[in-house]
Amino acid sequence: MPLDREQVVTEAVALLDADGLEGVTLRRLASRLGVRAPTLYWHVANKAALVTAIAEAILEREFTVLEPPGPQERWQDWLMGLAGRLRRALLAHPDGARVISASQLSLRMAAISELAIRTLTERGLPLRRARLLVLTVQRFTIGHVLEEQAPRPEADGFDLPAFTAAHPVLIAGITEYFQAGRTVDDLFRDCLEVIVEGYDTA
Repeated sequence: MPLDREQVVTEAVALLDADGLEGVTLRRLASRLGVRAPTLYWHVANKAALVTAIAEAILEREFTVLEPPGPQERWQDWLMGLAGRLRRALLAHPDGARVISASQLSLRMAAISELAIRTLTERGLPLRRARLLVLTVQRFTIGHVLEEQAPRPEADGFDLPAFTAAHPVLIAGITEYFQAGRTVDDLFRDCLEVIVEGYDTA
């Protein structure tokens, strides 16, 4: 059976899941597919095009359907829900956030942005503010997942008491936040709420 683009992308995602982004090379992909590397150029022009195709596949699974909020739904809640879906899509694959960050023009991400900006302008936000808000939410989400998926360095030699003494307010804030059983999911949602809703300092 002739090789098609869908097979190439499906196997590329499987390679990402197995070995992370560093393991995704045209040579290794060709080996998994049982073809020679030049054969892949009929389907993906280069490594950059392959990464973009993987990004599309990652987003497609979570964003097969794109719909605006219902008439009674607050755009703030809808936008935060959209960010939550983006985070789930990225966390579903090792280096998912790196793939999205490294991709070139992702048509699926463009469609998400188009819908989000249009939704906000239809709800009364000026175009410039709507675009900046959507961009901020997207970049925060990708950055948050980049940190979640980053490998943790060895803690050998780390002096926690000395660090705590030098940064008492930072440690107090972290301790206070998580002592109520909150998780990193709560942290993501709370930070996102500050972006979307603003923060009342009164």
